[in-house]
Amino acid sequence: MTINLEAEASSREENNAALIAALDEVPLSEVESSWNLDVLNDAEHGRWVAALGDEAIGELSYRFVGGRVVLLTTWVDPAYRKHRVATELVSRVLDEIRESGKKITIICPVVGEFIRRNPAYADLIDKVHPGAGAYPKREPEDGGQNEELAAVEHDLT
Repeated sequence: MTINLEAEASSREENNAALIAALDEVPLSEVESSWNLDVLNDAEHGRWVAALGDEAIGELSYRFVGGRVVLLTTWVDPAYRKHRVATELVSRVLDEIRESGKKITIICPVVGEFIRRNPAYADLIDKVHPGAGAYPKREPEDGGQNEELAAVEHDLT
């Protein structure tokens, strides 16, 4: 079996852009998906799963490294985007990590963007090992926007 790395990377970037575009900028006290989601820690497979009944509709994968939680990637089934699933999944995972007393390293740009929009979680970021996704790039000073992200946002609206 041959893996097309370019196609895989492109797919991952499109997924991240779509999830970032769908993140809601509402107070976390109002964060709740359109459905009653269960968020379960599947430690055996290294992921938190957002489930709607028996159906897994999203996940946030992770690994433990040096006593901290490395947040790798977030995925939400396209049929369930724009229903606050990613927002609720990430916030509930971060709440669980906070309760454990652990710090996080962020590889996933969706988590980094979520924390940028919800700075109350910024104290969870490991200062020595923040990760490549911890501090997302901001829009240029002139108000310009990444063309790919703008296209995805347009497609989601």
